[in-house]
Amino acid sequence: MNLLINTNAKNIPLADCSVNCVVTSPPYYGLRDYGTAKWEGGDPNCNHNPQRPDGGDRSDRTLPLGRGGVYHDICAKCGAVRIDQQIGLEQTPAEYVNDIVQVFREVKRVLRDDGTLWLNLGDSYFNLQNSNRNGLSESLGGKVRGGGEYKTQKRNAGNLPIKEKDLIGIPWMVAFALRDDGWYLRQDIIWAKACSGNIRKGSAMPESVTDRFQKSHEYIFLLSKSPRYYFDNEAVKEKCVTPDYMQVAKRAKSEHKGQRDPGGRRQTTAGFDKINKVYEFGNRRSVWFVNPKPYKGAHFATYPPELIEPCILAGCPAGGIVLDPFVGSGTTVMVANQLGRKGIGLDLNFKYLKDNAKERIATVQPVMFS
Repeated sequence: MNLLINTNAKNIPLADCSVNCVVTSPPYYGLRDYGTAKWEGGDPNCNHNPQRPDGGDRSDRTLPLGRGGVYHDICAKCGAVRIDQQIGLEQTPAEYVNDIVQVFREVKRVLRDDGTLWLNLGDSYFNLQNSNRNGLSESLGGKVRGGGEYKTQKRNAGNLPIKEKDLIGIPWMVAFALRDDGWYLRQDIIWAKACSGNIRKGSAMPESVTDRFQKSHEYIFLLSKSPRYYFDNEAVKEKCVTPDYMQVAKRAKSEHKGQRDPGGRRQTTAGFDKINKVYEFGNRRSVWFVNPKPYKGAHFATYPPELIEPCILAGCPAGGIVLDPFVGSGTTVMVANQLGRKGIGLDLNFKYLKDNAKERIATVQPVMFS
């Protein structure tokens, strides 16, 4: 049976060593507001400076982060205090990394000793101005209207030597922090957002930048709890895409057949048969060409099912349990079901679980909320 649980990932309501594999993509630093904030105190009738006329899920911020937004902890109108447990809106990269480490410390507790963690993350740039207008995370600071004029507000780089326009390196900061916290950092996998190796056929989000190249990749980190862990290499082998070597071997076998060695003995073809067998399939490589796919649901960021299928096949035995502590629209649980595994998804936003994740997997297995 699958579980969808509305909870904070820092407190996972599961028993120790109860999960075989974790596949997830946490909120990226400074990218989006997932609408989980509450306001305490102040005037209950105050709208707390919403930027959306409909007062929707993202009305509790001053500007969208992708356009240089800056979050306020206290409403300037009524003094209400913003309370929010979501990850991604921290004021410094170090705070973000610390929150991620806390989450995966809890994940390590519920993961079996032979379990693996597959972590998808993208990077962010540190800019002070509204330099990006296409909804991406180029800007982590910006201008906020106040008192009839615009005032520049900065996100704090903390103690990091980050300058305006620097690529922060969030994925590697997280990877190294998790390694320092006891995880085994086994591999970095590049998700190239393209079709069959042709980057021009990919559908990576366009960027209106003119002083660097358009980004079309993200990272997946493979981490383990122990030095030895479950990994089904055979389940994810790839069919060889370059048959040239096989063709040479077949031709050599044909020419070799029936010939005799200098001692007069007839030559065998066993070695060539072995070459043909070995090179029909090969180990999966660390650059994965997977085209992003849009999802019409309310959740903003979903990875394509094809991206996480190898993670689940390699990291979780049939009938095992796959956990996603940031399940969002339910892709991980859905794919786990399709591959004969059980899925558990956590999310801080109950609306995503109720409206999207439940709908996507209800046809496969029953869903429970707690």
